[in-house]
Amino acid sequence: MKIAIYGQYYQNSTEPIIKDIFKFFNANNVEMVIEENFLSMLYEKQLVKKEYKTFPSNSALDNSFEMLISIGGDGTILRAAAFVRNSGVPLLGINAGRLGFLAKVQKENIESLLQYVIDQNYTTSERTLLGLTSDPKNDSFEELNFAMNEVTVSRKDTTSMITVETYLNNEYLNSYWADGLIISTPTGSTGYSLSCGGPILTPDVKSLVITPIAPHNLTARPLVIPDDTEITLRVTGREDQYLVSLDSRISSVKNESILKIKKTDYNIKMVEIPGETFLKTLRNKLLWGEDKRN
Repeated sequence: MKIAIYGQYYQNSTEPIIKDIFKFFNANNVEMVIEENFLSMLYEKQLVKKEYKTFPSNSALDNSFEMLISIGGDGTILRAAAFVRNSGVPLLGINAGRLGFLAKVQKENIESLLQYVIDQNYTTSERTLLGLTSDPKNDSFEELNFAMNEVTVSRKDTTSMITVETYLNNEYLNSYWADGLIISTPTGSTGYSLSCGGPILTPDVKSLVITPIAPHNLTARPLVIPDDTEITLRVTGREDQYLVSLDSRISSVKNESILKIKKTDYNIKMVEIPGETFLKTLRNKLLWGEDKRN
C-alpha cells in the first residue's frame, strides 16, 4: 500500500500525531511518500530520520496511491486539495485543530481509525468544486482556479461597501450592496458562509449557497441554488480593486471585472471512516455539544 502524506507542523498539536502516524504505518509496512517541503521540516525538527520518497506537486500523484493523508485542520485539507486536484486520489484528514468538518480522524484514536485504512474498510464521498474565470484574465487564478469551500468577493483598502451585481444563468438576480459575497459549496457551508448566517448543507446535496457579507439591505438573505447554475458577478466600488478568494488563496481584481463561477467537471474524493460521519461531527462540534448517548 502506498500513501501520500502532507501536513502542517505545530509543536504542541501535530508533533505527537506525526510520530504516531509514522510509527503505525512503518509497523504495517505502508509505503509513505511525503510532500517535499513537509519532509524537509520533519528532518529539521528531527521527527523522522529514515529516507522517504517525496512528491513535489500534483503531477506526481496517480492511481498507484491509496490516498493522500493531510495532517492539520480543515485549512490544511483545503491546501492538500491543491495537490489532489483531478487525480482521483482520495483525501483523508487527521484533525489536529479544534473544529474539523473535513478532518475526520481525531488525534485521540488515530491508530484504531487508521487500521480502517490498512484494512481498506472505508468509503469515499464526492465533494463539489467551484471553478472561476475572470474577464479580463487574472494570472493568479490560471493554475489553481478552483475552490473546495467557497469563492468570495470582498472589499479592499476601504470601509465602504461594494456592489456585487449577480446573474444566475445570465438572468439578473440582485445587486448586493455589502462588504462582499460568498459562493459556497455544500462542503463550505459549515465555514465562512455559516458565520455570515448561511444554511448548513449536507455534503451530498446538489446545491450551492449565495451568502452576502454584512449586507446594507437587511432583506438580502442567503440563497440556495442548484449546483449546475453558472453564476456571473460584476463588482463595483469606490476603490480601483477588490479581493477575490478561492478558499485560502487571495488575489486583487480590477473594479468592474466579470467573474464567472461554476461547478468543475471533476470532484474531490473524501475518505469516510466508519462511524465518523458528517452528522456525528455536526452533533459534537456545532449544534448540540458532545454526543451524550451511551
